[in-house]
Amino acid sequence: MGEPDLHLAVALDGAGWHPSSWREPDARPRDLLTAGYWADLVEEAERGLLDLVTIDDDLGAAPPGVAGRLDAVLIAARVAPLTRHVGIVPTQVVTHTEPFHASKAIATLDYVSTGRAGVRVRIAARPSDAALFGRRTIPADRETALPDLFDEAADYVEVLRRLWDSWEDDAEIRDAATGRFVDRKKLHYIDFEGAQFSVRGPSITPRPPQGQPVVAALAHRDVAFRLVGRSADLGFVTPRDAADATALVGTIRAEQDAAGRGAETVHVFGDVVVFLDGSAAAAAERKERLDAQLGREYVSDAHVFVGTPAELADVVLEWRAAGLSGLRLRPGTLPVDLTQITRGLVPELQRRGAFRTGYEADTLRDLLGLPRPANRYATA
Repeated sequence: MGEPDLHLAVALDGAGWHPSSWREPDARPRDLLTAGYWADLVEEAERGLLDLVTIDDDLGAAPPGVAGRLDAVLIAARVAPLTRHVGIVPTQVVTHTEPFHASKAIATLDYVSTGRAGVRVRIAARPSDAALFGRRTIPADRETALPDLFDEAADYVEVLRRLWDSWEDDAEIRDAATGRFVDRKKLHYIDFEGAQFSVRGPSITPRPPQGQPVVAALAHRDVAFRLVGRSADLGFVTPRDAADATALVGTIRAEQDAAGRGAETVHVFGDVVVFLDGSAAAAAERKERLDAQLGREYVSDAHVFVGTPAELADVVLEWRAAGLSGLRLRPGTLPVDLTQITRGLVPELQRRGAFRTGYEADTLRDLLGLPRPANRYATA
């Protein structure tokens, strides 16, 4: 058994993170809007013993290089019953959606996945996104808008967690003889009042199997680091190198302390875009070909790694030693870079005694070493 505290995730979006990925010979652009495509990817991630997959979503932009996308939460609900162990974490854009609806959808995902659900919360700061809904306006000056949007996201997560807790674990009686299905004394109003919304509750969905599904967020700047420290179980950051990883973990820990959460486990994963092959030259040739189709060099908000699975294993272990809980890998092209992760990187880490050789947990929280939260409304 390898190191139990090294975690690996993969970020799925379209045909891969390079905008030209859909033009690769083994890409499946005709299948992007089918359930089978996503099922194949998530099942491959599970074969590689990965902790979780994230499924990207956005209001205003299609996956890199293609037009049109499916709803991430609905993809997750479709593929979850086809797997048994891997965590499934869709993206929910929180700026223009209702937390009551999202809480119900993610709770449902936790049920259909038997306790393997999470949600990555994401803000939408573009005025064009707001125009899709017509309910509010977003200032054209993005920097002006961001603090309020991230504060709203923190309120959103608080509502999610309260709604998940609004049913006590034993609220369902299901007593056919008396006709009592629910003990109403064990359903609770949450009475949340915030700047953008007020939610009375309770939820209409019983408390999820995990108590609260895992909440994740991607963080690039101070307001996002604060959101992770205040509200998340899992933060994704984008280090340039190991030293930067150490600094970013320190920033998240400081935000945890400021929020009074210093004693809680908050995992921090480093994001890396990967182009992998049997030789570094072959990986570089593929990226160069993709860049030529794009007409420019592909760059990302995250570090871009080009090389072999063994060379990536060196980076994974170096960044883990720098303080990260693990990495979230963004495949440059699908399915090639995903299979290089599952069939190349994972065996290499196993050979080094650094990664699990089998799943030993049934829920995503257990897989990540996160405790099942106590219900805030339950009385002793």
